[in-house]
Amino acid sequence: MTFQPTPLEAVALFTIVLAIGLGAMSPGPSFVMVARTALAATPAHGRLAALGIGAASLIFSVAAVTGLGVVFLAAEWLFVAVKVAGGAFLVYLGIQMWRSRGSHAEIEAERTGGGSRTFLTALLTQMSNPKAIVVYASVFASALPTNPSLWLMVAIPVSVAAVETLWYLIVATVLSRQSAQQTYRRWSRAIDRTAGSILGGLGAWFAVDGVRTALR
Repeated sequence: MTFQPTPLEAVALFTIVLAIGLGAMSPGPSFVMVARTALAATPAHGRLAALGIGAASLIFSVAAVTGLGVVFLAAEWLFVAVKVAGGAFLVYLGIQMWRSRGSHAEIEAERTGGGSRTFLTALLTQMSNPKAIVVYASVFASALPTNPSLWLMVAIPVSVAAVETLWYLIVATVLSRQSAQQTYRRWSRAIDRTAGSILGGLGAWFAVDGVRTALR
């Protein structure tokens, strides 16, 4: 595969990566999940959460660059199902955080928990966000040139996933510092309830909106 991008393809790559990167920096369910994991668990858990978000971004990007994202949005029943299921998952995560008592035993259990569960939870958190699906599908549909070359179809998903992963690795690194974690231990219950309320509220909104769409 020869790396000979046309000016139009270079602009498309830059535009898509910039748009998705800026979107990643806006607070949402994924940010809350990574931030809370970095505060409550070990730095390694925070990095695994960031990698989980990056893996979901890669899946979204591949779907969007191959046109599956647009097809997905066109099938309204499928999109509604994802909104309801994704919303329910976020509500579940929110309830789990809200019920956390912030005890020393709970914190230590989270710090010694399996990394695979952290990775999977982060991946599902990102993929359960219907707004992310819409953003990916719309940005790719508007910026991707007609008949893109093979290198562009490979470069875009890899670049987007790398940017999202890098951003959340930065978030995880900053919030897993000892000073930040000590603050969390002092205020763990309030922080968990705030994070749980945000995730649960967003999830409920997604689910209710999906049900309302289905009933129209």
